[in-house]
Amino acid sequence: MTETTDSTLAGLAAQVADACEAGRALTIAGGGSKPFLGEAPPDTNAEKLDITAYRGVVSYDPGELVMTARAGTLLAEIEAALDTEGQRLAFEPPHYGETATLGGTIATGISGPGRPYTGAARDFVLGTKIINGRGEVLRFGGEVMKNVAGYDLSRLMAGAHGTLGVLAEISLKVLPAPRFSRTRVFEFDAATAIERFNAWGLRPWPITAAYWEDGRAYLRLSGAESSVSAAMETLGGETLADDALFWADVREHRRDFFTRGDAPLWRLSVAPATPTLDLHGETALDWGGAQRWLVSDESPESIRAAVAAHGGHASVYRDAAGEPIRPRQHPMPAALRQLSQRLKHSMDPAGILNPGRIDPEF
Repeated sequence: MTETTDSTLAGLAAQVADACEAGRALTIAGGGSKPFLGEAPPDTNAEKLDITAYRGVVSYDPGELVMTARAGTLLAEIEAALDTEGQRLAFEPPHYGETATLGGTIATGISGPGRPYTGAARDFVLGTKIINGRGEVLRFGGEVMKNVAGYDLSRLMAGAHGTLGVLAEISLKVLPAPRFSRTRVFEFDAATAIERFNAWGLRPWPITAAYWEDGRAYLRLSGAESSVSAAMETLGGETLADDALFWADVREHRRDFFTRGDAPLWRLSVAPATPTLDLHGETALDWGGAQRWLVSDESPESIRAAVAAHGGHASVYRDAAGEPIRPRQHPMPAALRQLSQRLKHSMDPAGILNPGRIDPEF
């Protein structure tokens, strides 16, 4: 197995090196479950770099809460291995399909409903092995939390969409699964939900998710049964039946809200206490109000201006039928774009790795 995987990695590195020398763009391909994230590739005829054959769990130490796996490993396979030990990926990554891989999950940097309370995907990345734009295999970080001197390049890979390097292996911190979990439901409008979510977040309660949609607020409590029960008694509300399915449907965008209508689905990122925005369309609140979903046919300029006025940003998560919106992602400030371009050039001097996936210019 080791000999086979070593030759697979060597083959991937050789393909990158050849493309670098020829100045040929590469599209990094995994399970294909998240093509709607990031910008659309400008070159649809770019050569494909398929990482799915480089798969498998390299090591897993339940006692140390650390797993290392290759980028092509199915996310479902990783979660199944963790489940046998009563552990989990604390950032609850969405799959958006059965073919989701670990590499694509970390490359897109996506996290589920628990993100504000347990941490984002990048917070759990301990180390990575990557192939840079020259075809060199490099390792950053390791398998413990405090092992990084200088720049933490491993965590920069989370959300970089493969533009800084091809993820080959990822070491992750994992956590024990909650012993007890319940979700309470309340009848609130959006403004009241924002107020309550922020107030509840200041209390010493084991909150692990907070979501609002169509006049109903959902608050998940997870941990010791005694602490969950005490919080429920103070909170009131009603207990949601089958809350595991509910949160999976929120995470995977299987609820009707995410598929209704023909308008684009926007992801708005704002401070959690930001008041409701005066935008046409339907809204759902996630992450206690910090992540907001908007189904709206308002102009991109109007939506982004309204969000920017509160210090946030707005990105298209899924296009509507017809003319796609470009750019999908909120435009970078000039200083951040310049820094990103310099970093991109240092890791991928020929600009061949997923060009245009973060910004159309690089």
